[in-house]
Amino acid sequence: MRNTLTACLLLATTSLASAQTTDNLEKLSNFQSTGVTEFTYIEQTGKNADAIKKTLEKIKLPAGFKISLYAIVPDARHMAVGPQGIVTFVGTRKTKVWSVTDRNKDRVADEVKDFAPSLSMAIPNGPCFSPDGFLYIAEQNRVLVYPAAEFFYESPDVAAFNVFKAGTLIPESEVSYNHTARTCRIGPDGKLYISLGQPFNVAPKEKLDLYNEQGIGGIIRSDTDGKNREVYSYGVRNSVGMDFNPANGELWFTDNQVDGMGDDIPPGELNRQTAMGQNFGHPWYGGGTVRTNEYKDAEPPADIVHPVVEMDAHAADLGMVFYTGSQFPAEYKGGIFSAQHGSWNRTTPIGARVMFTAVNEDGSVGATKVFADGWLDANGEYLGRPVDVAQLRDGSILVSDDLAGAVYRISYGE
Repeated sequence: MRNTLTACLLLATTSLASAQTTDNLEKLSNFQSTGVTEFTYIEQTGKNADAIKKTLEKIKLPAGFKISLYAIVPDARHMAVGPQGIVTFVGTRKTKVWSVTDRNKDRVADEVKDFAPSLSMAIPNGPCFSPDGFLYIAEQNRVLVYPAAEFFYESPDVAAFNVFKAGTLIPESEVSYNHTARTCRIGPDGKLYISLGQPFNVAPKEKLDLYNEQGIGGIIRSDTDGKNREVYSYGVRNSVGMDFNPANGELWFTDNQVDGMGDDIPPGELNRQTAMGQNFGHPWYGGGTVRTNEYKDAEPPADIVHPVVEMDAHAADLGMVFYTGSQFPAEYKGGIFSAQHGSWNRTTPIGARVMFTAVNEDGSVGATKVFADGWLDANGEYLGRPVDVAQLRDGSILVSDDLAGAVYRISYGE
């Protein structure tokens, strides 16, 4: 009897919270108040900030560069810098998106508070902006758009609308706790691109038709209102970072590869897509040209596109951005900064650093090298785990860290 009553109470509470969330979204879509008046603010000074600054003294960078603490941001994941340069939105793998504001422009955040606190969010990892200031946030199984987010974020109530309603980004039957950190970008074609990691280590054969149809284990694109959805990329195990080459509009993305094959295989991937519908090899390949055990006897598609850069195995390549600024030396212009979150599936840990890959004028790659490291110490302990890289309007870059709960700023010549 007691267990039954407890279960009924939990169900009623969950249903009430769900109904309230739906009701609040409907209100916000109609520019109505929800009654929520409070923000959660994050303290930017004190022992935590001092400890993170101490860690940053250990980070190694090329000559002329420096790294500093930009903001304390709990669980900081992917970032979207507002087109007006007013605020940066930082997603998490939990339930909040944070707005980060440097009001006095001293290149240190003055205020960090939760964004749209009247809405319940589920793994809102992936914020991205359109050039005209519309903020999209890709959650585990929903995408919302927030027009004029740089204006409305000062209020707990923000204009918000469905792009993909809850439960429609992927079939509910395929919702998992694994590989659910979505990322998004607005392409040069004005379309919305969203990565959909598949939940398995190696996707099983019985799932492939459904996944190819839905774009799970790939990247989908649609109009910015969610219409005309189509699968843009296939054969992607779990991409958690993408950007478009500003020189020619091609899509590039990182991909996390198969675990449990050994310390040194398969490699992580940086991929270049030159046409819609290309297949990047999963599940026939575990990473690079390394075949998976599960599909070693299966004939892979003939048109597989292999990565343009093979990264260290299990370093967990995540967020990336093409550098378009003018603050850094010319050698960095047009290249890619990417974050390696660090390994879990390796005898000796590797990663927890920022990489740089030079990209040539014709779209081919030059050298890939370590740009910033030191978050993994000599004892194999993680002092931080970089997730994403974003560019500020002044040409410096931001690096998010979900272990330390921080965003760093890397600048040159200051």
